[in-house]
Amino acid sequence: MMLFTALPFLGLYIGLTLTLGWIDWRTGMLPDRYTCPLLWCGLLFSVAVRPDETATFVLSAVVGYGSFALIYWVYRGLRGREGLGYGDVKFFAALAAWHGWTFLPALAVTACTLALVFICGQALVFRSWQALKSPLHFGPFLTAAGYIIGTEQWLSFRL
Repeated sequence: MMLFTALPFLGLYIGLTLTLGWIDWRTGMLPDRYTCPLLWCGLLFSVAVRPDETATFVLSAVVGYGSFALIYWVYRGLRGREGLGYGDVKFFAALAAWHGWTFLPALAVTACTLALVFICGQALVFRSWQALKSPLHFGPFLTAAGYIIGTEQWLSFRL
């Protein structure tokens, strides 16, 4: 029964994260009109599927938001410009609401590793490190990390 309750939520997760990854890839923006519903759907998912753990997932969203916001503000304070967009902060909080705080390090490391592989691949293909000087749209890598971590979670039936 729990799986049938989870399926509509997982459909929303897939649709919203794909939309966010695509929009960020094309425009460099992660609009609130998609990050906010992703966050709220994650919290409703925990209420519907894991009601005993709802407080943990709310706290996870706060920790996810706070951790990336800290990176945002420290970098901005040191360098005087953004190193991470605030949409990425909200997107990470939404992923935290879905996956829980224990998976936050894995999400961040996976997204960063995918981004690093992408940048190194660009450098090899174009024989230039110029890609390091242009902004990196991090949303697609967060999307991919969410799928990698989420697939492991959901296939092990830890709904």
